[in-house]
Parts: sequence; structure tokens; C-alpha cells
Amino acid sequence: MNPSVNKSHRLSLTNTALLLVATTLLGQVLGFLRTKLVNGNFSATGPGSTGAYFAAFTIPDFFFFTLAAGALGVAFMPVLADRLHKGDRKGVWDLSSSLMNLLVIVMAIVGIIIFVFAKPLVTHIVGPGLRPPQVHNAVIIMRFLAFNPMLFTLSGVFNGVQQTLGRFFFYAVAPLFYNLSIIISALVFSTRAGHTGGPWHLGLAGLGLGAMIGGVLQLIVILIGLLKTKFRWQPKILWHSKDFQLILRQLPPRSLDQGMDQIENIVETNIASRLGGGADIAYYNNAYILYTAPVLLIGTAISTAAFPRLNQRLSQGRPDLFRSDFLKVLRVLIWLGMPVMIICYFVRGYLARLIFTTPSPQIALIFGYLTIAIFFRIIYSLVSRWFYAQKDTKTPLFVSVFTIGLNIILAYSLSRKSSYGIAGLALAQSIVATVEVIILGIIMLIRDHKLFDKKFWGGVAKIMSITGFSIAAGIIMIALFPLGANDHGIITLGAKLLLIVSVVFSVHIGMSGLFGLEEVQPLFERAKRLILKPIKLDY
Repeated sequence: MNPSVNKSHRLSLTNTALLLVATTLLGQVLGFLRTKLVNGNFSATGPGSTGAYFAAFTIPDFFFFTLAAGALGVAFMPVLADRLHKGDRKGVWDLSSSLMNLLVIVMAIVGIIIFVFAKPLVTHIVGPGLRPPQVHNAVIIMRFLAFNPMLFTLSGVFNGVQQTLGRFFFYAVAPLFYNLSIIISALVFSTRAGHTGGPWHLGLAGLGLGAMIGGVLQLIVILIGLLKTKFRWQPKILWHSKDFQLILRQLPPRSLDQGMDQIENIVETNIASRLGGGADIAYYNNAYILYTAPVLLIGTAISTAAFPRLNQRLSQGRPDLFRSDFLKVLRVLIWLGMPVMIICYFVRGYLARLIFTTPSPQIALIFGYLTIAIFFRIIYSLVSRWFYAQKDTKTPLFVSVFTIGLNIILAYSLSRKSSYGIAGLALAQSIVATVEVIILGIIMLIRDHKLFDKKFWGGVAKIMSITGFSIAAGIIMIALFPLGANDHGIITLGAKLLLIVSVVFSVHIGMSGLFGLEEVQPLFERAKRLILKPIKLDY
């Protein structure tokens, strides 16, 4: 291996994961604040309903995740890892430039289509139940967002290069600027408390301007991180390169997989608009934001940190180390995912009121049904990368086609007013997330009979045993600190949340130590070093 490869991997897997978890946590706090300010400064019902804001994002997100996001990570980084392992940095630059040039052309065309056809996309696809003023706002916001997929594509390519080189800092902090931009726009264009909507009187539609500026700022931050890599852009597309052709072959299955997820999102938005117009779209999206936070914070952050290592193990021809690293990370995700799922269920009412400001039983109900999906999506974030590291994007696609088809059927049947209503969408999500992980797990076991060994299952059994104590702790804390009718504000709700979360996690960690789980040992060792570390005195 070229020595430069080692130098590029400056952070250990643990430190990288901690960096990503910390910045993702900050990002989720800002995202939570962003949504809270949107809810606090704009109405969930009526002509200016925030449902228009949430609906406007679905089409741009669909095109980005379908056409670009699949190539920017799992279909792209394994090929870069192979080039880097051979010490071929020029090859890394050439492949990155080729992919970027191709996708930017495609996404520029997509941006024009979204901008021109925004109104029919809103009225016929994502928001048929929206009223004319809501449609007007959604169209303006969607046009502001039309070229964000192109900006995110550029950011994604540059992120892939930096992650392959072991650089995660700018990748981690760039999204913070996107959230900050929307937060500022929510304050500037507020229609509450007598505000007229800011200097341009855009009102709710001004959030689209904030998102567009945020996309530009995010790209600028990532470009700053690219400077030290000595990246060299080439104005060409290497159509005859075998590696580039491999990326293009890997792209369609992954893109279709991502696209199916976004179709699912569009269908859910469509159903929500028919059930209760903009209000139900707003309620469901608020619950969905709460749901995605722990998935991104734990599942995506840790899996993203582990993915370059998994790619490297296979590039080295060490499937044994690949298996070992995968199982270690998987057990960590299960160990963290179980208490998170429990906490989310118990504090669903607290979180719903915190994000929506006013009592919001609809959000709490929807989020409660999503808690099972939280655990299995955390697991899926790593399980899917097991296939992607082996350059297999087809298997997750085939499984997604089945499970998303199942989800659409369940969503329509469970969301009927005679059934679960808007909460049926969440119940369908949890059922499908469980089924998808089980199917992929069976396929993994068929391909590698040694993958899930006795040690792994023994550790999982201990984690499940510890979960019982965590549940008991949650029940006791909810009884001691119930959600009162007059509980409002970050201080009151935040104090109760902090107490409940702290106690449940403390019980989980303490019982993990008593059961001898290896996942908790690094925490104890770090605490021991911190407590027993001698203090250097200067005389």
C-alpha cells in the first residue's frame, strides 16, 4: 500500500464516529430548532399552512436522491478506495471529475424541469388536497429549490472524495450552514406576532429562499475542505474508463433504490394532503423529522464513519477483518438503538409539544408508531453498506422494490379514516422497516454462513436482557415526571426530557457493565483515564 494512503486516514474509526455523532447531534439540534421556528412563525392550518413548505421539498428531494445520491456514496466510494489503495490519486481526481461533470449536466436539466413545471407537480403529484393559497406558496418554494439538487450533487461528489481520503470534518459541519440559513429565513419572513413577512413580504415562501442560500453556503464550506486535498478538476467525462463504467453500472440499482424511497415519501405526502390538507402534511412531517433525527445521529453517522474502513478491508483482500469490523459496529448500533427506541416511545408527547410549541396529540400519536422503525432504520443504515462495500447495489434494490410496494399498499389501507388515519402511514413505515432488515439479514446469512456467530448472538441476547431494565426505568421516570397540561417551553419540557433520558441511559450503561458487554468498555476506560489521570503541576 502507498504510504500516502495511511496518512490520509488520520482519524481512527472511533474518533471519526465521535466527530460525526457530535456534529450530527448539533445538526439535529439546529434541524429541530429550524422546524420549531417554522411551526412557531407560521401556521399549520389555513392559507399559509406549513404543509405547503413540507410538500415543496418532495420533488427536488426525489430527483436528487434518485439521480445523484446513489452514486455519491455507495456506488462511488468503493471504486475510489480501490484507486487510492493503489496510490493512484490522479485516478481519484479523474473519476471524481467525470462523475461530477455528468451529474451536474443532468441535474441542471432537472432543475429547469422543476422550475418550469412546479405548479402541475404540486397540484397533481404531491399536494392534490392543498387549497389554492397553499398551492401558490408550495410552487414558489419549489422553484427556489429547483437547483438545490445540483448544488447537493456537487457537494456530494466532493464529500465522497474527502471521506475516501479520511477527511470528515467539512463533510460533518457543512449541513449546519444549511440549517442556519433556513432558521434565519424563518425569523426574517415570519407571519406571526404582527410581522408582515420581511422586506420582500414573501412570508412562508421565504423559507424556500433560505433553503436555496443554505445549499450555496453548504457547497462553499465543502469546497474549503477540498483545498488541502489538492483536487484537480478535469473538464471531461472518461466514458471509456473501466472504473467509470463500473460506477455507471452500479448507479442505476442504487438510484432506483433511493428513488423508491422518495416515491414512498411522495405517496405519503399525497395521502396526507387528501386526509387533512396542509395540516396533516405538517403533522406527519413534524413526526417524521423527530423520527429521522436518531436514525441520522446514530445509524447514518456511525455507518458513514465505518464505511471507508469496510471498503478498505475488502480492497486489502481481508474478508475476515471485514466481517469482524462489521459485526463490531452492528452490535454497537443494536446496543445504542434499543434504549433510543424506548426513550423515543416514552417521551413522544414531550418531543411533540417541544417541536410544535402547542399541544399536538397528532404528532405524538404518529411518532409513537414510528419508534419501531427508528430501531430498524438504524440497523439498516449499516446492513445496506454490507452489500454496497461488496459493490452489490442490486440486492438492496430488489428488496426495496418489494418492501416499498408493501409500504404503499399498507399506507393506503391503514391510513383510511375507518382505520388508523394519518397514523397509519407511520405504522406502515414500522412494519416495512422491520421486514426489510429481516430479509436482508437472511440474504447476508445465506452468503456468509460464518457472519452471525455465537459471540454475536450472545451479545445481542445480553442487550435484549438489559432492555428490560431500561423499559422499567422509563416507566418509573414517566410516572415521576408526567407531561402536564401546562408544561410548555424549552426549560420546563427540556428539564423533564433531560432527567428521563439521563436515567434511562444510565441504567442501560450500568446494566451493560454488569452484564460484561464489550460495547460499554470504551466508555468505562475513557472515564477511568479521565478520573485517574494525574494533574501536572508547575512549580
